[in-house]
Amino acid sequence: MTLTHPPILETGILHWTDEAACARWAVRLAQAPALRDAYIELRGPLGAGKTTFVRHLLRALGVQGRIKSPTFAVLEPYQVGPLVVSHFDFYRFSDPREWEDAGFREVFGRPGLKIAEWPEHAAGMLPGPDLRLQIAVADDETRHVTTEVCSATGRALLQ
Repeated sequence: MTLTHPPILETGILHWTDEAACARWAVRLAQAPALRDAYIELRGPLGAGKTTFVRHLLRALGVQGRIKSPTFAVLEPYQVGPLVVSHFDFYRFSDPREWEDAGFREVFGRPGLKIAEWPEHAAGMLPGPDLRLQIAVADDETRHVTTEVCSATGRALLQ
């Protein structure tokens, strides 16, 4: 199998000075109509704020109750009205083929928002993302977020 990197149509840099800045950006993203059928990859080291960002995004979309990290379950599904959200965390995958064995191809084939943390652990199995966020922690604990737009849907998310 030949692995290809999805094309990056444009990049940008965000600076989240604190968690409130992360939450404000999540609220803005939640208002994008294109989000309803998008795939977003989140990359960054442990503790970068990937799950924190997802929690803020899910709250902004209207998810009520507890929002759990899918670290052990791998997938946490949510339903907000007609919107289906699938939050993945592939951190514990030791072989990308586990993605196929778990039946996630069907999940990615259905409409809805898909968000994946640690997508590199399922390399070669996942479709190309619409938007990739690379979160880096600065020395002062702020976050530098590189946005990579990989599709027209990704571009619509950031407009």
